[in-house]
Amino acid sequence: MNLFKTFGLCMALASPLLAQDAKPRKQKKPPLPFKWVNPLSAQLKLPGVRHATFTSSSMKIQVGYCIYLPPGYAKETKRRFPAIYYLHGGRPGNETKSVWLAEPIDEAIRAGKAEPMIYVFVNGGAVSHYNYPQENSLGEDVFIKELIPHIDKTYRTVAARSGRGLEGFSQGGRGTTRIMFRHPHLFGSCAPGGAGHATEKRISEEDGRESARLKFAAGYNTYDLARAYAKNPAPKLNILIHVGTRGFNYQNNLAYMKFLDELKIPYQKLIVEDAPHSARVIYKKSGLALMRFHATHLWGNTPKSR
Repeated sequence: MNLFKTFGLCMALASPLLAQDAKPRKQKKPPLPFKWVNPLSAQLKLPGVRHATFTSSSMKIQVGYCIYLPPGYAKETKRRFPAIYYLHGGRPGNETKSVWLAEPIDEAIRAGKAEPMIYVFVNGGAVSHYNYPQENSLGEDVFIKELIPHIDKTYRTVAARSGRGLEGFSQGGRGTTRIMFRHPHLFGSCAPGGAGHATEKRISEEDGRESARLKFAAGYNTYDLARAYAKNPAPKLNILIHVGTRGFNYQNNLAYMKFLDELKIPYQKLIVEDAPHSARVIYKKSGLALMRFHATHLWGNTPKSR
């Protein structure tokens, strides 16, 4: 039989088998339309967590958030608690995106392994955690100027820098980094995780442009804001950068740490071995270290308070 005919026959016979072995590509789901209010679904009924809203004075609309209140909050009515504000990953914003973290947080507190703290899960706006007036999405301002005062007025927080922490992952890690350098007077502990600093570097180098669609104000990125803070590093920030070694942002986080070293901005680092780009996995492996970092730098109205 002709060699080419033999090859063609073999391929014809093999092709159905190859088709069976080939894994279909997963279609990436388009993001849900952005909403400022996203109530908890039945699957997200977590211990100590409630969903609530406040009225945004700037936008004249309701804005949603989720809040975790630790065991004892309802009974210890004279006690105040530190509050950690958690910035979700992904775009667009949604206050329920990271609320599942309340489960390991609650387990650690109930087991006595971590100090009781309030956690607030923020809606970052249409362009997560950025002020982006082109789309009427002032995610940072709504958080800083409106949500934090509302939380301090509504719940028994330690309404001061010494009782307020900031944390986030991925887009939330980018937001945490920008916000901590823009508002160092507000947060006693800051833990940016898995941030896409390579994208932030490109924004710095390309006159604020992230993509053909998104262009931010000059200097509004993790590189330029760190440079500005380094010129007057006060008050001193307590920073813990965390990232997994298998995360796609691992190398650019190492590069960003080297950049902070050059600026002489001190920080701690938490490198989570064999962890992908996943806050869930990082909390499973090293969540206690993150919680204890905040507790080390914050205080509450308890007998253990400093």
